[in-house]
Amino acid sequence: MTLTFYKYQGTGNDFVIVDNRQGIFNKNNTKRIAFLCDRKFGIGADGLILLENHPTLDFKMVYFNADGNESTMCGNGGRCIVAFAEFLQLIKHETTFEAIDGLHYAKIEDGLIHLQMKDVTTIQLFDTHQFLDTGSPHHVQVVKDLTAFDVKNDGRSIRYGQPYNEIGSNVNFVEQVNKNTFAVRTYERGVEDETLSCGTGVTAVAIAMHKTGQTDASEINLNVEGGQLKVAFNKEKDTYKQVMLIGPATQVFKGEITC
Repeated sequence: MTLTFYKYQGTGNDFVIVDNRQGIFNKNNTKRIAFLCDRKFGIGADGLILLENHPTLDFKMVYFNADGNESTMCGNGGRCIVAFAEFLQLIKHETTFEAIDGLHYAKIEDGLIHLQMKDVTTIQLFDTHQFLDTGSPHHVQVVKDLTAFDVKNDGRSIRYGQPYNEIGSNVNFVEQVNKNTFAVRTYERGVEDETLSCGTGVTAVAIAMHKTGQTDASEINLNVEGGQLKVAFNKEKDTYKQVMLIGPATQVFKGEITC
């Protein structure tokens, strides 16, 4: 069949997005999804996103990793699908939609997508790292000389190592730039490589850095390989609420592919 698709990117984290409101896309065909995300033989992307109808909300987001498997929440993908929904004229300046981890509110302001992430109540603190779930599981580790760090090999060993082995975890390496700015590089499970940006990852980093006292800012700048993101939040007792992931999302092109 011939499939119409759209390519979007958010700070270099790129996605194939399909309007699946008519239910034409086979979500069980893992090999086909992996093919579409393949950079040599398909379109090329870190993941594939379906926009689907929802009975009461503006739309539903279904996200697949580049390996073809349906996955947990993708923050940059969430920002991109909001931009896509505006392009389709399903929404104007704000929206509420459903993803795998629940409902998400988003607004478009000054060309940036502000996406509300899930509240975070549990942050596991260890001597060498932190672990928390921001819609996807994230290992956060401060390192020195991030530019020269071997993200792919070190990330893979942590992702497949104890205690994550079966389920796996995304792995974020962090270096502080100034009081409220951190540089981040992320190894993403499902992509099985470093990506230029990870939305749930920078959200995890911002919260972990605040929790461990590396910053007291409630709006934090995150420098990723593909650009800059911001994370803002309110802390109420031990819970991080109104967590907003803020950054650009851009349509790259529209195309058709036979698959």
